[in-house]
Amino acid sequence: MAKMLEAGDPAPSFDLPSDGGGRVSLAKLKGKSVVLYFYPKDDTSGCTQEALNFSEKAKAFAKAKAVIIGVSKDSVASHNKFKAKHGLNLSLASDETGEMLNAYHVWTEKSMYGRKYMGIERTTYLIDPAGVIRQVWRKVKVAGHVEDVLRKINED
Repeated sequence: MAKMLEAGDPAPSFDLPSDGGGRVSLAKLKGKSVVLYFYPKDDTSGCTQEALNFSEKAKAFAKAKAVIIGVSKDSVASHNKFKAKHGLNLSLASDETGEMLNAYHVWTEKSMYGRKYMGIERTTYLIDPAGVIRQVWRKVKVAGHVEDVLRKINED
């Protein structure tokens, strides 16, 4: 198994379709801090709360020159509906192939009610303007998480 990504590692590059017919790529975000948060599924309770929390703090992140990108395997059409339904103020990228999920080591075996399956482990990466990972939060608990990320950005 490949080594997990840690602070100090270069962030794997990506170029994905995003909501609204756009694309997001690490190369185009050079010079900005990037908050890359991976979540299991559009419009489920934890994922909706996390997206709303990031959205509510979008101005504070922008002030800190940070871009927020949510990533899941959901389609762009699903992302568009999710954003519209909840009035989200952030980019949602679609990784239907799972290539980026594997590069960032968030596609893992999970277990629910004794059943094992593959899925996205809720994980957030903070990437600095030079494309280097500054912090990794694994197995994220939604409550208080966005504040932790914002605190870390403002420390640097």
